[in-house]
Amino acid sequence: MTATLHGATRLPDGVWVRGRGLRHAIADGDVPDYGLYLGGPRLRSRHEPTLFWPHDWALWRDGLLPADWPATAGLLLSLHRRAADGAAVEIACHGGIGRTGTAMACLVTLHGFSARDAVNWTRAHYHRRAVEVPWQRRYVSWFATHVPAR
Repeated sequence: MTATLHGATRLPDGVWVRGRGLRHAIADGDVPDYGLYLGGPRLRSRHEPTLFWPHDWALWRDGLLPADWPATAGLLLSLHRRAADGAAVEIACHGGIGRTGTAMACLVTLHGFSARDAVNWTRAHYHRRAVEVPWQRRYVSWFATHVPAR
């Protein structure tokens, strides 16, 4: 059975992933089985005490790119595997648009979408302003060429 969270997006392979901004509270009882959080030390120190479920952090400062591209790709693949196995998962940064949208677009490339098509798909199905800056598109392109499609 697949667990879904309120506001989750169904990826092209049928896997559900919730993207959100950590600045927005979640409804009581709507906690994920696993979360991947994208941010720097300040965001982490602000929100870590409230994240009582299994989770990981990728060092990814606002408006920039992940500090470690391959490690972040590995975390995204792990999150996708968990979701494919039926876990309720979420990806979040502060606002839930740029970094989170970039991560969602990366997951879309796993299904054979080009980076450009993945960004367009993410903007159409997750958030219209996802992948906010050009260098975030560069990470989606890197992910699409370095992580094999499924």
